[in-house]
Amino acid sequence: MTQEHQGGGRGWSAARKGVSSRLRFTSLRLRLVVVFGLVALTAAVSASGIAYWLNRESVLTRTQDAVLRAFEQEMQNRAGALPEHPRQDELQRTAGQMANSSQRFTVLLVAENPEGQTVYGSSGGLNGFSLGDVPESLREAVAERQKVTSNNKYPHHLYWQRIVEDDTPYLVAGTELIGGGTTGYMLKSLEPEAKDLNSLAWSLGIATGLALIGSALLAHAAATTVLKPVQRLGTAARRLGEGKLDTRLRVSGTDELADLSRTFNKAAEALEKRVADMAARDEASRRFVADMSHELRTPLTAITAVTEVLEEELEFEGGGIDPMIQPAVRLVVSETRRLNDLVENLMEVTRFDAGTARLVLDDVDVADQITACIDARAWLDAVELDAARGIHARIDPRRLDVILANLIGNALKHGGSPVRVSVREEPGEDGDASGGSVVIRVRDHGPGIPKEVLPHVFDRFYKASASRPRSEGSGLGLSIALENAHIHGGEITAANSPEGGAVFTLRLPRDVSAAESGDKTGDAGDEGAEGGA
Repeated sequence: MTQEHQGGGRGWSAARKGVSSRLRFTSLRLRLVVVFGLVALTAAVSASGIAYWLNRESVLTRTQDAVLRAFEQEMQNRAGALPEHPRQDELQRTAGQMANSSQRFTVLLVAENPEGQTVYGSSGGLNGFSLGDVPESLREAVAERQKVTSNNKYPHHLYWQRIVEDDTPYLVAGTELIGGGTTGYMLKSLEPEAKDLNSLAWSLGIATGLALIGSALLAHAAATTVLKPVQRLGTAARRLGEGKLDTRLRVSGTDELADLSRTFNKAAEALEKRVADMAARDEASRRFVADMSHELRTPLTAITAVTEVLEEELEFEGGGIDPMIQPAVRLVVSETRRLNDLVENLMEVTRFDAGTARLVLDDVDVADQITACIDARAWLDAVELDAARGIHARIDPRRLDVILANLIGNALKHGGSPVRVSVREEPGEDGDASGGSVVIRVRDHGPGIPKEVLPHVFDRFYKASASRPRSEGSGLGLSIALENAHIHGGEITAANSPEGGAVFTLRLPRDVSAAESGDKTGDAGDEGAEGGA
């Protein structure tokens, strides 16, 4: 596959993901479109239903009234002219004449001939209209003679009913002549009106569909107009969260969204100014500590040389130092060493804060490195080492020595002997040992770390007891050890062992590659603190 095809595939995938994210069910845009669509659908269906019902009743009522009036008129004019007992041929002829009216309905006339027999006369349309085609309820209503009162002047009335046969609607009506004699029934097809109503229903359905589509498009356009500033605000907020503090929104208009954009811009501007001020103060503070450490280093070098001479004089029997001032000299030597360690630690912390700390990687045997650290500080009698040789790692030996010196020295000082140091390997995710980690565990047999102190053991200048603010350590050792672990891409954790005592666990990658260390790999720079906590 060519690079262009790959780029095109990535572009299509990104576009598809963008559409999916915009149309996901939780999207405000989709919810607006759905709500607009439901409102439009409800309104369109309601309006169409009402319009169809009103038009249906109007069409059927108009047609029905016209047909019934014509049938009633024909019964009065033509059927009323028949004798009381007409013959069948007379009924047949009259029915044909009545069917030729303007409404073109089918007529059935029923009467008794002079011999007392029931005779029928049909216009013959619609496969022969017979008395069996008339609903029984309608026949009973027509035949029933009603009582004549002041409110009811006639014993017989015109009755009608709508029926459906073979999916075709019909209007059936019937009446009996006043005074007895001929009874007439009429059948009128309503199929033309039904077709007109079906056409009207299709038209209203299409109109409803178009209204729904139009409302969806209108909702999408409205959502785009409303949500576009919100999307820009979300994008700007993400950029601001990523540290791009110069992010601003373009403000146009005077509506609520414009006010929101102005508020965001003011907040971003205030945040940028606050961060800039804090960065300037932090930089000034780091520069002050660095300058102070460098300024102290020169006189400390001279003082250290003097204290070394004084210490040699103390160790030389018969020296020239008055026994009365020996305790003071020893105090000066001790405090000078402590001050020297503090300055070195401060300079190391300054390098970490400024991001100038560098790694000098080398392939080392972890067990040999731990042994060298213990031997250099004369801790062989107080430390038990459980580490097999042959566990190699590509790390910075000097910084590993700093970490070990701080962890073991802290265990010896605040814990209890013996201090046990163990080393084990952890394979990588794919089972490859070369890509795994080296885990170094330092455990003492002291009282352990109080629960309230555990979260703060790596804090700078933290003292476990406020009543003892002064100690031999500077309060920076564990913090520097943690920073050295982080620069390797590792971690240090502190906990209490169930069997008693504190446990510090150092986990380092076996190979701190150039890609992982980034610009941290380089020259060693100034030597950092190598002492204990």
